[in-house]
Amino acid sequence: MDVLNKSRSDRLFDWFNVLLFCGILFVVIYPLYFIIVASISSPDLVNSGQIRFLPRDVTWIGYERIFNDDEIWRGYSNSIFYTFFGTLFRVSLIITGGYALSRKDLPFSGVLMILILFTMFFNGGLIPTYLLVKELGMVNTIWAMIVPGAVSVYQLIIVRTFFQNTIPGEMLEAAMMDGCGNFKFFIRMVIPLSLPIIAVMVLFNAVALWNSYFQALIYLNDASLHPLQIVLRKILIVSEAQLDMIDSSKDAVEEQKVAGLVKYGMVVVASLPVLVLYPFLQRYFVKGVMIGSVKG
Repeated sequence: MDVLNKSRSDRLFDWFNVLLFCGILFVVIYPLYFIIVASISSPDLVNSGQIRFLPRDVTWIGYERIFNDDEIWRGYSNSIFYTFFGTLFRVSLIITGGYALSRKDLPFSGVLMILILFTMFFNGGLIPTYLLVKELGMVNTIWAMIVPGAVSVYQLIIVRTFFQNTIPGEMLEAAMMDGCGNFKFFIRMVIPLSLPIIAVMVLFNAVALWNSYFQALIYLNDASLHPLQIVLRKILIVSEAQLDMIDSSKDAVEEQKVAGLVKYGMVVVASLPVLVLYPFLQRYFVKGVMIGSVKG
């Protein structure tokens, strides 16, 4: 509809939407922006509430402490390892499982779907799951961060629906008539046509694994295996504990101020990989989120 032909109520509605979503954008963006600004501003000004939109008395001491801390670098490398290999493992299982469940010729597919959906509503609980992981010898190993919870039923259903709507059975029949087997068909035909859903699954699982800390909290006692989120949690807890026990000496006060800068800087450093990853997957993600939409 041309702007000039819009009625007054339509224009008011458009302006209302613009103002509403600008407000939502501000609420979402400002906390992250404030953390970035606070991480490079004077801690005295931050603590006194004088920092709002622009940094003042810029200092990089917080980031210097972060990048000179071996524990933080170890946590960063662990998180990258868990995220990369965990995402690869999870997406591989979800894509292959979703494709198999989408095929009409799969034996007992209905029974399998009922059993899979059952786990979506009922699970074994935290203690039985921990005992199972322990009996499998995965406690205090990298596998505790990769294998448990590798298949999400919700994501499996999304992928299955995508394949049912995108990869018709006739395509497989035509390929098999040309001498193409199931595996070759999956690699040569299904995977290239599934880039949007693969990108969505990669983004979902990568973000979940990067932000994951509860699995590490209950399965990993070895500090050398801790991901970045556990290191960040430790820094935040220690910072609060120091604030409660702080003495009045000048050195202790200054150290606490630096700890505040490190806290803000760690949030920025921990969020950076996800912010960098999303733009590369955005065009596939937009296509993927349309899965299940009503077709006219």
